[in-house]
Parts: sequence; structure tokens; C-alpha cells
Amino acid sequence: MAIGYRELAEVLREAIRREDYTAGETLPKQEEIAEQYGVNIKTVRQAVRLLESEGLVTPVRRRGTVVRARPPMKRLGVERYAKSKWKFGLVAFAADREASGRAWSPTDQTQTVRLVEADAEVAEAFGLSIGAQVYERARLVKEGDSPTHTLTSYYRPEDVQDTPLADPTPGPAGRGGGFAVLTLQGLEPDSMTETIHARMPTPDEAELLALPAGEPVMILQRRTFTREGRLVEFARGIHAASRFSWSYTFKIPD
Repeated sequence: MAIGYRELAEVLREAIRREDYTAGETLPKQEEIAEQYGVNIKTVRQAVRLLESEGLVTPVRRRGTVVRARPPMKRLGVERYAKSKWKFGLVAFAADREASGRAWSPTDQTQTVRLVEADAEVAEAFGLSIGAQVYERARLVKEGDSPTHTLTSYYRPEDVQDTPLADPTPGPAGRGGGFAVLTLQGLEPDSMTETIHARMPTPDEAELLALPAGEPVMILQRRTFTREGRLVEFARGIHAASRFSWSYTFKIPD
């Protein structure tokens, strides 16, 4: 009895998990798979499309179906924001890289900085009117040539005017990044709230992050407060789901 495309996809999926086919390796030609498992080409194509939708393989022109590299970096939880890191020059994405055993360079982060009108979400966060001016600092972070995520932060102009946070020079905003800059302004970050959810990317997001078909993104919303409860940064991030494992360590409340 011939197997269906879902069963064939499970066979191939398990072979990838066992590393019979390793990252960057091309699967056998579809005709060869069809002959090996006694199915027709249509069944093979459906199985491969299912694996593509799961982000396990991707079609590469002139090569065929290639097993995707899945090298998730640790995205630390509270540890990535430790004052002992940014007060001594280590920015958050670099803390993630070091925890994952990866090299990093300040030029892995590029950004554009501009004054923009606050949209409804940004305005609500800061308690401003929609359309009020805020500084927008949009970063694209890469590992080598591969984009990993974007992060766009918003600030009140009076908090960051004439500081490195309003400077579009590529790389972090000096040693310790934005949190160190805010501290020098008398606005030391003391607490934050992060909200995370997943969805499929928009076409622009898929292009910017060089995502294969079927890969979702993790959406981060971050609010950073001083000890007095003043919001000093509102940030939105878009992360390629396969590039990160999200890790949180915390004391269990009473």
C-alpha cells in the first residue's frame, strides 16, 4: 500500500532530525525519492511543500531542496539586561551572542534614526497625543550576512536630544548601548515589561529578514521604566523564529 504525502513528509522529517540529511545538504531528487518510496511525483512534491511550510527545507535555484540550517541563538531573558553587562559596555544583543558562543561586532547592527509622528501604540505607551513627535531608532541586526531581527525603539525628544541615541552612526549607541545613554541622562532603566507573540511575516518583513517560505516571526514589545516608573523607551522587535531560543530564568514569586 502506497504511503500518502503526510506519511512521506514524516519519513523525510525524521531523516532530517537524525541528520541523515545535514544542514545545507540537498535532498535527493524528487524522482529518486518517488522511486525509493514507491510513490508518484505529486506525492513527493506535496511532502516537500509541507516540509517547506515547517521551515525545515527551502528550494534553492539550480540546487534543489536544501535542508535549512537551524542554529538557534539563546535570547536571554532578564540576564541580557543585567546592569552588570550594559554598565560595563556589553549591549543586549551582544550578551545573547556571547551566551550562545557566537562572535559579534558593533557593525552587526545598523540603524536609522529620525523624528517621526507617534502612532496610536507609541502614543498610548508614552501618554502622548497621536502625531506627537518622538525619536525612532530602527535597527537591523545580522549575524554575518544573515539578518536575525529588527528592533525599533521610541523615545521622548527631551530625553535623548543631542545624545548618541539621536545619532544615526551604525552600531550600538556607544559602550553599553541605549541603556547606558539613558543612565547618563539621569534616566537609569530599572524595570521593563516584555510581551511576545508569534505570527506570519508581512512580505516586507520576509524580505528584510531573508525568511524562507513558511517561517513565522516572533514579535516583541518592550517597555522600559526608571525606578520612579517613568517610561523611557518603547520598543518593537521582529525576530526570525528559527534564529532564537527564548530563555528565561527567574525567581518564583511567593
